[in-house]
Amino acid sequence: MANHVSAVKATRITERRTEVNRMRRTRLRHQIRTMRRAMDKKDHTEAEKLLPATFSIVDRAAKWGIIKKNTAARYKSRLTLRLKKLSAAA
Repeated sequence: MANHVSAVKATRITERRTEVNRMRRTRLRHQIRTMRRAMDKKDHTEAEKLLPATFSIVDRAAKWGIIKKNTAARYKSRLTLRLKKLSAAA
């Protein structure tokens, strides 16, 4: 247990930030999952509609440090490639 006032405060802040980061990571994963499910159903219009929101959440997660920048770029690249394949098939 922390003995100093500043250490107790730092513990409280860490707990709050951990909870915020957990919510943001969950929101990111849910959005990517929703996008992938739309593509698995071969629903081109739904996937097109979800793309800007998904990219926005991915970019913000990278900005906040939830994921690294290259990971965000990889997610976006792979989602874009899958969407192009889906539109070519449609």
